[in-house]
Amino acid sequence: MKTNADTIKGRIKTVLGRSIYGPRLHQLLLGNTAVIVAFHRVNKTTVSDGLTCNVDAFERYCHFFAAYFNAVSLRHLVEKIERGAQLDCDLAITFDDGYRDNYEFAAPVLKAMGLPATFFVVSQFIGSECVPWWDESLTVRQPWMTWDQVRSLHSEGFEIGAHSRTHADLGAVCGEKAKDEIVISRRELEENLCAPVDLFAYPYGRENQITEENRRIVKQAGFRCCCSSFGGVNVRGTDPFHLRRIPISSWYSSPHHFGFEVALRRA
Repeated sequence: MKTNADTIKGRIKTVLGRSIYGPRLHQLLLGNTAVIVAFHRVNKTTVSDGLTCNVDAFERYCHFFAAYFNAVSLRHLVEKIERGAQLDCDLAITFDDGYRDNYEFAAPVLKAMGLPATFFVVSQFIGSECVPWWDESLTVRQPWMTWDQVRSLHSEGFEIGAHSRTHADLGAVCGEKAKDEIVISRRELEENLCAPVDLFAYPYGRENQITEENRRIVKQAGFRCCCSSFGGVNVRGTDPFHLRRIPISSWYSSPHHFGFEVALRRA
């Protein structure tokens, strides 16, 4: 929970962010870099639990991304990184887990603004009644997408990526169990989409929550990238199997606060 001090700091960083992005100084600070952001839930709740972004706030983020970054699909960004091409304030929008509100609330905003996005889904969550441990304390159930909804997103041009089979901690499991989480998740997605899936984001996303052995399994399984979720920007020459993502949470008081933090990390 934010303290009063956190709130004041957020307001100050918002002002500083406006001073950077208004005159477009961020282009100097973020030249030849790419940012990947990660959302989880996007809905109309007024409660901030760290994983939920209010729809109005999500729209503000999308307008910020469109105004100050070169919004591209994750696959396009991966292709640029593979070629060693120049990066130019590129930004890719991603979502984790497969919450139904991604389909109901986030996708319409993205479509209206013409923004690409990648939805990383946990294959065994889709169409299920599973309640993961991090949602057990919530008073309102957060349902998953159905396979029809995932297919609809894909048919509308959004990318679908794998996020393991059961949201296992790939820093803790190894061997055949890890291989099943990675390889079978791709197989289940491809069977349901009737299309290739080659983008992967590991669950939890902290730096220590995937081993190098499991990262090799991701590569051997035919994926083209492996995304984290522990923050940071990506520079030219970045290994696509070590992509950094920045999770968007209620910790940021505004898109400009987020923008300030991103520019600060690069400066």
